[in-house]
Amino acid sequence: MHEYNKLKIVETVLRDGQQSLAATRMRTSDMVPMLEQLDNAGFYALEAWGGATFDSCLRFLGEDPWERLRTLKSYLKKTPIQMLLRGQNILGYQHYADDVVTEFVNRAVDNGVRIIRIFDALNDVRNLEVSMQAAKKAGAHVQGAVVYTISPYHTDETFLKVAQELVELGADSICIKDMSGLLAPYAAYNLVKMFKTELAVPINLHTHYTSGMASMTYLKAIEAGVDIIDCALSPFALGTSQPATEAFIAALEGAERDTGIHKEKLYPITDHFRNVKKELIESFKLNTAIDIDTKVLSFQIPGGMLSNLLNQMKEQGMADKYPELIEEMPKIRAELGYPPLVTPTSQIVGSMAAFNVMLGRYKIVPEEIKDIVRGKYGRTPVEIDPEFRKMIIGDESIITYRPADDIEPQLGKFRQELAQAGYPNANMEDVLSYALFPEVALTFFKNKS
Repeated sequence: MHEYNKLKIVETVLRDGQQSLAATRMRTSDMVPMLEQLDNAGFYALEAWGGATFDSCLRFLGEDPWERLRTLKSYLKKTPIQMLLRGQNILGYQHYADDVVTEFVNRAVDNGVRIIRIFDALNDVRNLEVSMQAAKKAGAHVQGAVVYTISPYHTDETFLKVAQELVELGADSICIKDMSGLLAPYAAYNLVKMFKTELAVPINLHTHYTSGMASMTYLKAIEAGVDIIDCALSPFALGTSQPATEAFIAALEGAERDTGIHKEKLYPITDHFRNVKKELIESFKLNTAIDIDTKVLSFQIPGGMLSNLLNQMKEQGMADKYPELIEEMPKIRAELGYPPLVTPTSQIVGSMAAFNVMLGRYKIVPEEIKDIVRGKYGRTPVEIDPEFRKMIIGDESIITYRPADDIEPQLGKFRQELAQAGYPNANMEDVLSYALFPEVALTFFKNKS
């Protein structure tokens, strides 16, 4: 077997696996006993930070996310720590000033992150420029992510164009990021084949099991030459998480793309995380038995969100309008220029659909919808119809440049606010925690002192 032909695996149990199935409630103490074994298993990387872990540490676990990162780094000597970053949003839900983005990336790399996967909800690469430059300068491996979605506008060529722009910006590898499990097996084969032909950097495929297709999708992508796939150890796999790591290692044993990882090495790690999962279910009253929902292929709404919307409709005594709500979402998405439905666009479109069905179309328009139309989140994949725009924001001017150009430097202001709140000597990590989640961070600092 040629070394270069080995399929590489990113193990997600410490981040996306536990985020998808256990609401990001895994503690650092649940991870530590297995870190050395994970480090020696032979993974390409361990995805262990970013995404919702930062917020969850501060909000629910009483942990400092920076301390978690340093702890992970102290045990992981060989395998790179990978994180997920939302470009100009960092890990929050709004755009931050360039000085905050740059400083956050610097601190993340200094504290142990070696691979940063960076994406933007609208695939507007202007929103990735600053974070990618900062990551390059700090010496991290920069993985530019293309968010996958389905619409009349999106084609393999439109995704390739985004990927090429990311490579021009300095991406060391490209991730096809399929957060809702929409990528079908043969579509994956064609997309990966095209990327492998047209791009000179490694290709990583990330998907979720939500629609039930993920393992088939990975297998076709492997046949098409994908370099890296994301998997989760079996206790934190399937459902709305990734395919199971051990299953892929076993499936490829002795085949041309054999991973070279010994599944037997993983059994004790798996046993440990099976116990962790049981304990988390009891401690946090979690439901981790999440069914596959093929409806996601029609509505593109992740399963958990569908049930939330149904509950909201029930509370308003309008459960009978739920079918209308489901039909309304694709209409709104088309009117907004076909944004991929990923945080924060999925939440914004979902609540707009609920308002439209309950009160009449666009009788109430939340500020976030206006901001998408104004261009405050960036460029939508398709230009928004001028008449629709006028109905939502009247004659307001729209942002045609990079939205963060409007944001003055913020670090000094955040530091000042922290000093006024009684923390004049806060270190840079604390300032950044406060910048992203002000109330949550202040409560955390108070409880810690």
